[in-house]
Parts: sequence; C-alpha cells; structure tokens
Amino acid sequence: MRRAFATSERWRALVLVVAVAACGRGREGRATGDAGPAPSGSIGPPEAPPPPRTGMAWIPGGALVAGTPPDAYPRLADEEMPGEQVILHGFYMDTFPFPNEEGAIPRTNVTRAEAAALCAERDKRLCTELEWERACKGPNNYTYEYGSSYRAERCNTGSTSAMRPTGFLVGCKSEFGPRDMHGGVWEWTDSPWGRGSERPLVAVRGGNAPQGELVGRCANAIGRSAESRAPNVGFRCCSGPRNDAEVVLSVSRGDKLDAKISPDKPLAAAALGLLPDEAKRDIAEQKGFRFERQWVWRPIGNEELQVLSGCSGLAVKPACGIVVLRSTLTAPKVLAWVSSGHWAPMLHMDADPRDLWLFGGDELGQFRRQVGYVWGQVSVGPKERKVPRPKKKKK
Repeated sequence: MRRAFATSERWRALVLVVAVAACGRGREGRATGDAGPAPSGSIGPPEAPPPPRTGMAWIPGGALVAGTPPDAYPRLADEEMPGEQVILHGFYMDTFPFPNEEGAIPRTNVTRAEAAALCAERDKRLCTELEWERACKGPNNYTYEYGSSYRAERCNTGSTSAMRPTGFLVGCKSEFGPRDMHGGVWEWTDSPWGRGSERPLVAVRGGNAPQGELVGRCANAIGRSAESRAPNVGFRCCSGPRNDAEVVLSVSRGDKLDAKISPDKPLAAAALGLLPDEAKRDIAEQKGFRFERQWVWRPIGNEELQVLSGCSGLAVKPACGIVVLRSTLTAPKVLAWVSSGHWAPMLHMDADPRDLWLFGGDELGQFRRQVGYVWGQVSVGPKERKVPRPKKKKK
C-alpha cells in the first residue's frame, strides 16, 4: 500500500466536522478550535455509563483530538484531520474483532453491508471511524493504543496483516479496554471516506503493514469500496446511539514545485535565525550568507513546504545550500538543510513529487543529492557523483 501539515498562510485544509445531536441522548457533538490534547475528564462532568454489556468496553464521552497535529510525526496531511478536537458522547465497543471471542480467528471476507448485518443480529452496529479512533487513543489521546511512542512488539505491527487468534498480545490494548485494534485484520467502519476521493469509498481502520510506525497509529485509515471483500478485512461492533461526527477533509493541491524569483523577505529573515548547526558549520568560513531564491514544494495534498536557497562568500569560495521549512501560524519550522557545496543550488523534481534532486558541486566536481518527503519529515541523501566510463584501449 502507498504510504508515505495546515502549513502555509495561503491555504488551509478545510476540515468540516459535522456534529449533530445524538438521537435520544441530548448531547451535541462539536469541533473546537483548540488542537491540544485533552483528557476526556476535562470536558464537563463524567458521563455515567449505562448497564454493562458482556464482552464490550465502555468508551466514555469526551474530547477526541482527531487526526494528527501538523507538528507531529508521522502524519499523512492529505488523509488525516490536523488535530481537531471533536466532542463525542459515550458508547460501547466490542473488546475484540467479530466474533468478539478471545482466542477466536476474526471473521473476514465480508462486505461492509454484511458486516453491518452481523452486528445488527446482536443488537449492535458498526462503529464510526471517529468512534474507532476515540476508543483507540484512550483518555489521553495517545498516538498508539498503548502510548505515544511506537513499539512494534506491542501489537506485532510492521508486517503484512495476517490472520491470528485474538487476545494473545496482552499489551495491544487501549486504556479504554478494546484489544487487538492493530496488528491483525483491518476493520470496516460506518463512515464514508471523506477525503476528496471521486469514488464512493468507506473508511477502514486498524490492520497492519510493513510501515508499522505509520499504519499502527490510531489516526491511520484507508479507503475501500463497500462492496469489496478481502481476507484481511474484518470488523468489530459498537452499541449505543451513533456519534454523527465525521471526517470531511478538503484536500488542497497545486503546482508540485513552484519557483519564485526572489524570496519572501520576512520568511528569509526568520530562516536565517533558524539555521541548524549543520548549516552553520558548512558556511562557518564565509560571511554574508543570504537567501536569494525560493521555491514552494507541494509533495502531497495539504502539504506546502518552503525551500530557500542561498550562498555566502561569492567572491572568494562560495558556501551554498538550501533550507526546507514548514510555515506555521507562529514561526517557521526548519525540516532540513542541504549543502550544495560551492555551487548555487539547482532543484529538479523527480517523477514522484515527494522526491527532489539538488544539484551542486565542490572540489571533486558536480554531485546531486536526493531530498525526500517521508510522512511529514524531510530526508536528505548522500552526494551522488557520475562514475566516469572506462576509456577504451587502443588497438
């Protein structure tokens, strides 16, 4: 599967959280502008749970920090809400995937409608994707069900999803009680894939994949056709009035690499004060470093990075490079510095817009370096040089 922040003053991901009063509960789901994590207990008085249901965990009402904040890693800006707070009322969720029996093999190879019917037979329903995320993140809005740091062994994530009996990994558990939400099968939800897709897809949560640090997060989701069946897609059931809040994410796109003749002066001035130690070492012998050019790099939807290039010591021995930044509402954040040696940097985009090539040169000649976008961060490759062809021997 393909895997690979609101970032610029010129655009924002428009996240609309539709929150309608829950039928018969008198509670209203709503989104607030505060994106900071909040335990459920901080939103009003505790919600009294209804009578217990066998094999189900009570998920109390409270604040879900939906998606991933722009300054967190890893993150998929074109698929996840940017840390919006959503208030949900309480509900019950099955402890395990259907048939919700410890030690059982999860039921798979069912369509979304078939999964919903099997839940209805037990006087239950499919969970919405934000209910699923709330149950996974727990009262403290963790990144993973077991905490905020990735630990592959907790849910055996980092491999292809496979069938296995439930309940064996005791550490793969949310603080609210549900278990095995990752590491095994993907799970149907009762929510549309509201990420701007032209196809009528449904949100699927949980599962497993080789990119465990990314896929094992509570905020991760994929879209699938509701009529599809797969041996690695199952479901679990919820109970109680449905929370109507949904993910509706407007995905903004534009030119993948947009060059500007001169850099934005306030941004350039801020970037000079944020140069990392690596950049300071590269230009230590030269004074007067200044930015002379700017690009806007859009590696994926809803992600707009600023690339500034500059040099110092042009009349003597130039020291040049680029800095990649993410604009925020407060101050820019430097994601990477890449030296281009003595040459003024030249940028070219690869076929995949998540990869750029920087061309530079030093005493040994021309080189290129790959600048890659990976789940919200920027990686920098080593110098690559052309290998000279061996000369043909004269006959």
